[in-house]
Amino acid sequence: ALKDRFDGASRVMMPNTEVEAPVQRNDAAPHRVPRRDRYRFQLRPHNPDHKTPGVKDLVYLESSPGFCEKNPRLGIPGTHGRTSNDTSIGVDGCYLMCCGRGYRTET
Repeated sequence: ALKDRFDGASRVMMPNTEVEAPVQRNDAAPHRVPRRDRYRFQLRPHNPDHKTPGVKDLVYLESSPGFCEKNPRLGIPGTHGRTSNDTSIGVDGCYLMCCGRGYRTET
């Protein structure tokens, strides 16, 4: 599984320099870019203290949204005011639904 293979992902940034256009070739499919010419840039780590990621490192450009906070633009309802099951250890349980931040019980 992916989780067993990677212990974490590295946040990266795109370089500020413009990517050069690949060299045109005279072959039957001029619109196809050879795989080795497709990506002519080097990803940089978001944190300058970290090493540059290698070809087999798992990387991401943006952090995932917080699903506990309401975000109508992304269709995330958040957890405030939602009903949960205090005794459940599943996704309908208070602990998971409230992301381990604690919760208030109302009757």
